[in-house]
Amino acid sequence: MSRQPEVPPRDAVEAPGSLTHRVTPDPELLAAGAATLRLLAEPTRLHLLWQLSRGPKTVSELVDAGTAPRTVISQHLAKLRLSGLVDARKDGRHVIYSLHDGHLVRLIQETINLADHQVTGEPAHG
Repeated sequence: MSRQPEVPPRDAVEAPGSLTHRVTPDPELLAAGAATLRLLAEPTRLHLLWQLSRGPKTVSELVDAGTAPRTVISQHLAKLRLSGLVDARKDGRHVIYSLHDGHLVRLIQETINLADHQVTGEPAHG
């Protein structure tokens, strides 16, 4: 049974500029990339990032859509914010979290798409 991929909403974050960079990964770039992947390698954080790839959200919205208690969500958001992957801004009494980098948005979406192939057995794209 094949699931249809979700199409990101119109208000999903899209960063201007190039989709790819022509670089040769040196040790510094490899270390930075591995650090990002380590942050994504936790299911709760990956779920938070996936939700934020769909558009900005308040903590309450993230808690309502998640499977973890508010304190756990807040701890993960703090780690993501300190790493620079997530932005936070105050709007009255609410803190709104968002992603500012189109590369990260695409990485999250492709990670979930790859996992879908692995879980469902759908053939890889050519």
